Amino acid sequence: MLSPDLARIRAFEVVPSLPEPLKPLLRIAHNLWWTWHPEAVELFSRVERNLWEATNHNPIKLLGACPQSRLDEVARDEGFLHSLERCVQNLERHLTRTPWIVKQKLSSDAPFTIAYFCAEFGLTECLQIYSGGLGCLAGDHLKSATELGMPLVGVGLLYRNGYFQQYLNADGWQQEYYPELDFSNLPISPVLGDNGKQIKVSVQLPGRDVWIAVWKAVVGRIPLYLLDTNIPENDAADRGITSQLYGGDMEMRIKQEIVLGIGGIHALSAMGIEPDVCHMNEGHSAFLALERIRRLIEKHGVTFDEARQQAAASHVFTTHTPVPAGIDRFPPDMIQRYFKNYHPMLKLDIEGLLALGRENVFAKNEFFSMAVLAIRTAEHVNGVSRLHGEVSRNMWKGIWPGVPDGEVPITHVTNGVHARSWLSGELIQLLDRYLGSRWQNDPADQTVWQQVNEVPDEELWRVHERRRHQLIIWTRQRLKAQSEARGMDTEVIRPMSEALSPNALTIGFARRFATYKRATLLMRDPARLKALLANQQQPVQFLIAGKAHPADGGGKDLIRQIVRFAGDAGHRIIFVENYDINVAKWLVQGCDVWLNTPKRGMEASGTSGMKAALNGVLNCSVRDGWWDEVGEPDLGWSIGRGESYSNTETQDDIESRTLYDLLEKQIIPLFYNRDEQGVPRHWVARMKRCISILAPAFNTNRMVQEYAQKLYLPALHRARRLSENKLAGSIELAHQKDRLRANWGKLRIEDVIADVGRPLGVGESMPVGIVINLAELAPADVRVQVFLGPMDHDGRITHGTASDMDHRQDLGGGRHRFEGTVHAPNSGRYGFAVRVVPGGELLRTVTEPGLMVWDRVPTPTPAPAPVTAAATV
Repeated sequence: MLSPDLARIRAFEVVPSLPEPLKPLLRIAHNLWWTWHPEAVELFSRVERNLWEATNHNPIKLLGACPQSRLDEVARDEGFLHSLERCVQNLERHLTRTPWIVKQKLSSDAPFTIAYFCAEFGLTECLQIYSGGLGCLAGDHLKSATELGMPLVGVGLLYRNGYFQQYLNADGWQQEYYPELDFSNLPISPVLGDNGKQIKVSVQLPGRDVWIAVWKAVVGRIPLYLLDTNIPENDAADRGITSQLYGGDMEMRIKQEIVLGIGGIHALSAMGIEPDVCHMNEGHSAFLALERIRRLIEKHGVTFDEARQQAAASHVFTTHTPVPAGIDRFPPDMIQRYFKNYHPMLKLDIEGLLALGRENVFAKNEFFSMAVLAIRTAEHVNGVSRLHGEVSRNMWKGIWPGVPDGEVPITHVTNGVHARSWLSGELIQLLDRYLGSRWQNDPADQTVWQQVNEVPDEELWRVHERRRHQLIIWTRQRLKAQSEARGMDTEVIRPMSEALSPNALTIGFARRFATYKRATLLMRDPARLKALLANQQQPVQFLIAGKAHPADGGGKDLIRQIVRFAGDAGHRIIFVENYDINVAKWLVQGCDVWLNTPKRGMEASGTSGMKAALNGVLNCSVRDGWWDEVGEPDLGWSIGRGESYSNTETQDDIESRTLYDLLEKQIIPLFYNRDEQGVPRHWVARMKRCISILAPAFNTNRMVQEYAQKLYLPALHRARRLSENKLAGSIELAHQKDRLRANWGKLRIEDVIADVGRPLGVGESMPVGIVINLAELAPADVRVQVFLGPMDHDGRITHGTASDMDHRQDLGGGRHRFEGTVHAPNSGRYGFAVRVVPGGELLRTVTEPGLMVWDRVPTPTPAPAPVTAAATV
């Protein structure tokens, strides 16, 4: 190896040299559209099948490494050239399709751009800049955005070493290695400026500037811009900022997040892109909010709060984490060190900046939370499933003191998966025959999935059995390779491989190995599990995969426990190493059942089960994340009914027994209940219901449409409203909030008049009157509301709703009378409370922290404590 320290090295690029008829292959290879079109994947495989596998399905590397004689041979293959021409036509059709948002006439505004920021993107196995579910979701988001024609760009980091590659040692303990990505042999390209050179931008870190090169991957119509600090302008330490995904210490994380958030905005600006809406997918990119506020301050000469209103209106923040421990948090002194020269440009002192990342703004020692920063600088916040929305509202309600849990302004958009990326090629061909072209050509139409019921049972089962057979063959090959790498003898490997049956009920479990996911719940009663595995008449086998974070010793120990148990259980449990997109596809397309056993409330959404469901694989899961929303019967099996337990040992015992019961009494018998044609009719009926009902509900085409209608377009319209006339609306809103805060502590609800002493008939109305002292505020500055709902046994209002009261009389001296009514829709015990919230058009859709006053029971003044020895100690 020759180092640049020893000699001057002059670099140049070598690109594939293709015969003229094959040159369209390069166009396809450079557009990741090919990753979800089997006909394109098959083209690359036909060029040189073994090389295609050896390059980890990398078309750029394939075309550059393929012998010229083979390329010349392919260039003379008329059948290949015909398939290539058809593939190019399909790509062109995709690129020119009328966008869904135009068809639906959802936006009559001028053109706009959404910038989607994420720390990882999982698009294909050869582009290793993802770790797991978050990255695959981000990749699927881009794929659906291009199918729907959304005006969106992606922004992420280009990791030189990506996420770690996994292997197990002889003891079953996870080991990691980090191969270096060769950018010149990946489906990415440098973004060039007008001078023909790669665009580079910089961000300030303590004592120096760090330079960032900009690359681009193309996903259909969507550009994904990737940021790279491994360039000569930086020193060795800073070149390593974009080395590893989720690697390094807290210092490395803050540098990566400054590069992603602030550097990402700089990069877009350098390319002439000024996004109208920014979507922060998790909190890693939240520093972008500060940079966008800084730019507004610089452009318009306004204060931080005057700029913040417009910026926050244009920000969407999606949280994926159900526990505070999963959020990136930095000590205050670290924020002070990294933002020493930055916070003055925001017209904030350092305490003002730190308060943006604190849940309790008065807690000086509280760590700076990236999620809190995102929440405080985004008007639009969502969780990723219905249950996760509830969990998030409860987790972050402290930011909005006095706001009922159900009104904490965090909504949800349930995750999905990109259908064509995860469906098996054989199933896609089957659906093409029975669903026609509409399911591919009209990605916004979810009704087409109902036609799955028209597919004959025999054909669907035949396709599924073929996928299982292929999965077992592939698993045997993987098992042989990984066992040989561990130094096992061939005579030991053979019985392990032969124990797998292509006809046995195959249950898959694949996900990140965190302890809350309870990968070993299945092994809680070893004797009962071994009895299942030993059944020769109705055989069962388990395929397990997943990575533990390199620093997670508990997760690594779970893997070791599984590997050790598998050796004692007749090799009917196999751990597949190095879980990635390719492994995931094999498993979700070929297993019969997909197992998911997290502790309820700990799985924000989960998407692997959705990928399995697309392929007719039935889920067996705890009612958590997305599975908690599946209410239809006969779509799979639920472990419990969503119960809560105070003792985790008790919970694990109960839920493991429930899992064994489901396997023994329902799942295994149903799978092996075959008719005279050997088809399990009842099982196939479940498969059809699974695909027809879950596929339209849990795919990213539906998800991106929901983001557009629920978050992107409202954000666009409000941000544009506030930016008109040089931020006039944003400035007005900031001043309105200042005026409200200055007077909020003076508000007094003096009297509430209501006849609660008599029962109210269903459908009857009860008049309610309120006298309130607004101090220096006018009635138009506030909304006085009645909050009504049924009461529980603890005297709390549950499922309450608010209705505005009308201003009736100015009583003088700042005192006003408001009137309204309450209506009881059903019989039972109801209660109401009275409150005051900000009024005015600009605040009607916003829940502002600290601006909600309730009519409270007066707190009695405590009597003075007697002076005793105990009291004075």
